[in-house]
Amino acid sequence: MINGKSSIIPEHIAIVMDGNGRWAKKRLLPRVAGHRAGVDAVERIVKAANEIGIRYLSLYAFSTENWKRPKEEIKGLMGLLKYYLLKKAQLLKQENVRIRFAGRRSDLSDEVLSLMDSAEAVTAECTGLQLIFCLNYGGRQEIIDAVNTAIHSGHIGSISESLLEENLYLPDVPDPDLIIRTSGELRLSNFWLWQSSYSEFFFSDVLWPDFNRDNLIEAIKSYEGRERRYGSFTV
Repeated sequence: MINGKSSIIPEHIAIVMDGNGRWAKKRLLPRVAGHRAGVDAVERIVKAANEIGIRYLSLYAFSTENWKRPKEEIKGLMGLLKYYLLKKAQLLKQENVRIRFAGRRSDLSDEVLSLMDSAEAVTAECTGLQLIFCLNYGGRQEIIDAVNTAIHSGHIGSISESLLEENLYLPDVPDPDLIIRTSGELRLSNFWLWQSSYSEFFFSDVLWPDFNRDNLIEAIKSYEGRERRYGSFTV
């Protein structure tokens, strides 16, 4: 239900949150200021998604390739992540939002890992929106990790689709129905590669720090008009 009108609501929306740096550059601000504004956008969209009735919202927070960025920028991003998890986990629990993570735990600091574990534990019983942070995440890496996990668990023989899916980071989470990318870029950037096989896409020119509830609703309305055939056809 959007604005009192019946709607076809995607079960799982995934977002590539792009444009923080350009947002800051346009305002002659340091890049970290764009990332801070991006956190504000996260709060807006999480609130809106929960109110609209989205079941899963996954956010591409930090990719495996983002380690190539300047050390100071990475430090700033991790600082913002720690702040969000420390300050917001209890508030999200009150809003019945469950926090989860997808990605490799390697390379993340013990402090970050501890805050991740705490946020997951604090919100584990929440039954509303599942908020998934894709952190130190890469789609190719996830597929490699899934295959290696299956092999190391003693599996012998060929790897089937179902076996690979059982060993993904979050096998219980349904594939994204709708993937949104902000800032006008038209690519996946190694995000949910296995899971996006039949996802619908919506590309917005809005920079992530400016993305709001109206922009989210615009994407959902675009999704409403799509016919999802999953390789089949209609007469």
